Amino acid sequence: MSEVKTIFELSKEYLSALEIAIEEKNSAFIRDTMEGVNSADISALLDELNADMAKYVIDILDNEVGAEIIEDLEEDTRTKFLENFTPKEVADYITEMDSDDAVDIINELPAKTREEVISEIIDPDTAAHIHELMRYDEDCAGGLMAKEMIIANLNWNIVQTIEEIRRQRENVDRIYSVYVVDDKYKLLGKVSVKDILLANDNTHISEIYDDDVISVETYMDEEEVADIMRKYDLDVVPVVNLQGKLVGRITIDDIVDVITDQAEEDRQLMSGISSDVEEDDTIWVILKARLPWLIIGLVGGIVGAYVIRGFEDQIQTITGLALFIPLIMATGGNVGVQSSTLVVQSLATKSVFTDSLGKRLLKMVAIAMFTGLVLGSISFFVVYLYGEIKLGLVVAIALQAVVLLASFTGTATPLILDKLGINPALASGPFITTANDMLGITVYLLIANLLL
Repeated sequence: MSEVKTIFELSKEYLSALEIAIEEKNSAFIRDTMEGVNSADISALLDELNADMAKYVIDILDNEVGAEIIEDLEEDTRTKFLENFTPKEVADYITEMDSDDAVDIINELPAKTREEVISEIIDPDTAAHIHELMRYDEDCAGGLMAKEMIIANLNWNIVQTIEEIRRQRENVDRIYSVYVVDDKYKLLGKVSVKDILLANDNTHISEIYDDDVISVETYMDEEEVADIMRKYDLDVVPVVNLQGKLVGRITIDDIVDVITDQAEEDRQLMSGISSDVEEDDTIWVILKARLPWLIIGLVGGIVGAYVIRGFEDQIQTITGLALFIPLIMATGGNVGVQSSTLVVQSLATKSVFTDSLGKRLLKMVAIAMFTGLVLGSISFFVVYLYGEIKLGLVVAIALQAVVLLASFTGTATPLILDKLGINPALASGPFITTANDMLGITVYLLIANLLL
């Protein structure tokens, strides 16, 4: 029977009591208060303690619970935390994990420590699984998969299959289905536990298995795997090699991590942060991630200022021109970000029915023309009320041109980046805003120079 996990609320009072218990070596208090608490909550608690105190807590708890806690720690925290453990201690926790999680954690360790930990793993199956999985890149299906799964031979009967399920029950936490293979381990299909339980003992798996099974190959990119599982609403997907042999499975919890990491990366790129950073990173790490695009934005602003300076005489003659520079810049930036965001979203959920590049650009032109017409008409009407007909005409035409240019850059840039193999999310945020600010000012003042 699985243990019922209680919802745990971290409070300053409990943290203080825990620190006192650690100082006094009151292991009974720690065991009693943490019994049944979810490992993720304990991980959050250990983040508040220093390394020695956190290690004392984990040493008191069962290895299985300790392994879950280590899995739930943030990568940076976990790397520093494991420095306090001997290779033998790390190996003991690794043995309690699914093979995919074990490999992820081992790969975070320094090379020397990594070899020492692997050499301390006693269980031959665990060691073999880890050695095999370490051959794959972490961002492909082979790097995501776990080796633990229930497999039945096509020729087995129900009794043999149930015995296999019982034999593997300690290694596999969740049995979604039993995979069916032939004598050469080639994946043929799957059979549900329900069908196995309802079948007669003498029934063979070949009589009840379903050959309609979706699988992925070991070299497939993790984002493609995520797309497949999301599209077909899968909780688990088997992994096969190039020969079609079953080599592992990927569960939904691993794909949720992939989707979360990708969304976080896109969000940071769209905000002008060039690498993965956390709030608790060092000042230098955060500065390196944020400064590049801010400097580019600064350069764009300086270029824009010199463009304005080039039309200084016209602005002094018609002072009303300066009033609408913020309007032109803001409109161009907003339209560009809107366009790029829609394209980035469509690229994230690609479909065989997606329009061609030509159709997309034509659609963009139509939308931009209508948007520019509406915004230009409103601005012309407002300026006209103050008796500035020519200025209103300049603003209206400039808005039309800026919206068209901003829509084009916002649509084309992510498409081009995607073709070049660069994350298209880079096209949103500071990149588009800076580019459209410079374009907007230039177009506006050129039109003003021509008409006024």
